[in-house]
Amino acid sequence: MSQVLRELPPIRHPDIVVGLDNPDDCGVVRVADDLAVVTTVDVFTPVVDDPYDYGRIAAINSLSDIFAMGARPVSALSIAGFPQSTLPLTVLTAIQTGLVDAAAACGVPVVGGHTVKNPEPLFGLAVTGVGHPDRLVLKGGAQPGDVLVLTKPLGIGVMTTGIKNNRLGADGIRRVTDLMLAPNQRAAEVMLAHGAHAATDVTGFGLLGHAAEMARGAGLTARLHWPAIPVLDEARPLAKADLFPGGARANLTAYAADIDLDPALMDWQTLLIADPQTSGGLLIAFPPERLEAALAAFAVADVAARPVGRLLDRQGVSIMLTAGDIDA
Repeated sequence: MSQVLRELPPIRHPDIVVGLDNPDDCGVVRVADDLAVVTTVDVFTPVVDDPYDYGRIAAINSLSDIFAMGARPVSALSIAGFPQSTLPLTVLTAIQTGLVDAAAACGVPVVGGHTVKNPEPLFGLAVTGVGHPDRLVLKGGAQPGDVLVLTKPLGIGVMTTGIKNNRLGADGIRRVTDLMLAPNQRAAEVMLAHGAHAATDVTGFGLLGHAAEMARGAGLTARLHWPAIPVLDEARPLAKADLFPGGARANLTAYAADIDLDPALMDWQTLLIADPQTSGGLLIAFPPERLEAALAAFAVADVAARPVGRLLDRQGVSIMLTAGDIDA
C-alpha cells in the first residue's frame, strides 16, 4: 500500500496539516487559525460471532484514530458491505445498531452512511473530528528519552483467531470482546492532560509496526522490553500453539530490516509483538518527568496503562526488542 501511495501525484493545499506527505492516524485540514477538521475511515470483517458486538467493536475501532490524535470526534458515517444473499437482514440491523449505539456512547452521532453488497460482512465508520491545528498529538513528535506507554494488553489477534478456530472458551471470548469494546477516549484525555509528545493506536501493524512508525517519524529508535509488555493471559497458550493470524508474520516480515530482535526471545514472543490488534490501545510517548503523574491519572481513569519502552537517539534501526526488563 505504501508503494501505491508513492506513485500518486502529490496533493498540495495550503491548509493541509497532515496528509499523504506525512501520513498519520488521520488526515488533518485547517479551516481556521484555531480549528482543524480531523478525518479517518476504517472497516474490517467480523472478529466475533455476535453481530451486535461486531458492530460495536467496528465503531470503537474507527473512533480510535481520532482519539489517538488528541482530537474530538463530532460525527460519523456508516460504511457497510453486506452479503444479502447469504445472511438475513436482521443481522445487518443488529450490526448497524451496534455501530450506532457504540458511537453514541462516545458522544458521536452516526448521521448517515452507505451500504453495498459484498461477499462477506465489512463494517466501520468514516469519522469527522475537530481539534486545534497546533495542539494535535502527532505520530512523529516523540523526543529522545520519552517513555512509551501502552494502554491495552496485546493478544487480540491471536484470541480472535482462536474464536474462528473454536479454540477459545466463553470466558476468553468475553474478555477479548470487552477489551475491544473499551474506547480509547479516557486514555486520550489523560494523554492530553499530561503533555504527551506523540501517540498512535495499535491496530493492524501490531505493536511492532506502530512503534516503528512512531520511531521513524521522529528519527529515533524505540527500545521495547518484552517483560514489560502486557499480554492477555488467554493469548499466551494460543501463541505458543502458533495460532496467529496471517498478519502477524506479514508484519514481522515487513519490518524485518528495521528491527533488532534479542536472540533470547522465542518465536511466539516476537510474533505477539507483531500480532494485529483490532481496537487495540494507544501507544503514547511521555516525557519522563510527566510519567508518574500520567500513570496515576490512567489508574484513576481505570485504564491499565504500562510503560513498555523508551525512545532513544537513532541506533540504526527503528525497533530494538529486548528480553531484558525495562528497569535493567
